[in-house]
Amino acid sequence: MPRRPRHPVRVATVAALVGGPLLAACAPTISVPPGENATDPTCAAVVLATPEELGGLPRLDTDSQATTAWGEPQRAITLRCGVPALGPTTDQCQTITTASGTAVDWVVRQEGETEDWIFTTYGRNPAVEVRVPPDVPTAPVVDLNPAVVLAEQDRQCY
Repeated sequence: MPRRPRHPVRVATVAALVGGPLLAACAPTISVPPGENATDPTCAAVVLATPEELGGLPRLDTDSQATTAWGEPQRAITLRCGVPALGPTTDQCQTITTASGTAVDWVVRQEGETEDWIFTTYGRNPAVEVRVPPDVPTAPVVDLNPAVVLAEQDRQCY
């Protein structure tokens, strides 16, 4: 007759402590290229202030500094802090405001119908870029405003 553990709670606890990190290690890490100014200390604050979920999508691990992502690895919304700041542009620039009044100016572009939507902050230093796959809603970008406003604003859309 097989011997039963004397302390099933202890066995379950040990299994959870050992198995939990192993399962977490299996979570996919996606590749997101860092911005050229990713080492700016403000970028660390911006990334740390981003939500754990974005539009109901869970956060994903990324492989580079000052980046984060949400969703499914092949269709993720990605954020990169420290990208080159935009100068004057003819691309669409719009102010997106949260219900609480937090406003961020974003330059929005899509290079083709099957390409990602690219939101780049305008007038923020360091600049932040958010890429949204064409088949993923863009509305959650507004939920990044509280983090993005940590980057200093020096210009506005007109």
